Amino acid sequence: MTITYGHHPSTELRFWSKVNKQGPMPPQAIAPGLCWEWTGSKTPGGYGQFWVKPRLVVSHRFAYEQVLGPIPDGLQLDHLCRNRACVNPQHLEPVTQQVNIWRGFSIATANRLKTHCPHGHPYSAENTYIHPKNNGRICRACARERSRKNHQRKRNSS
Repeated sequence: MTITYGHHPSTELRFWSKVNKQGPMPPQAIAPGLCWEWTGSKTPGGYGQFWVKPRLVVSHRFAYEQVLGPIPDGLQLDHLCRNRACVNPQHLEPVTQQVNIWRGFSIATANRLKTHCPHGHPYSAENTYIHPKNNGRICRACARERSRKNHQRKRNSS
């Protein structure tokens, strides 16, 4: 049965008509089943967007709320499949902003995943200093070498 208001199809019918439930299999095994790809309008960042008067909404949030209910306050939806156009609620997990950023493809995530400094020293508990102002990691072996070279340069210049 099609629900219509006047001559316009219902919001839900319009929404689901823009979803391809036979999308690609996600490369990450953590997301079960196929992606449900949004075929409608997308943001410059690749997220689906959908007009629900009086505003645009993000399509994966709309799908999640239609199928699973409200998103808990203070949480964001993380795409477990890493496909921003996916609206499959089983591929979406409510998480904090920090968790969502860590799981994403940001510079912070890339740096967090590094196990060694640029000179090959391990980022181990013994060899890593965490800077108190920016939480950045500093390799103690490299810091000692810089300090030694600076000390030597000062001795040679006097």
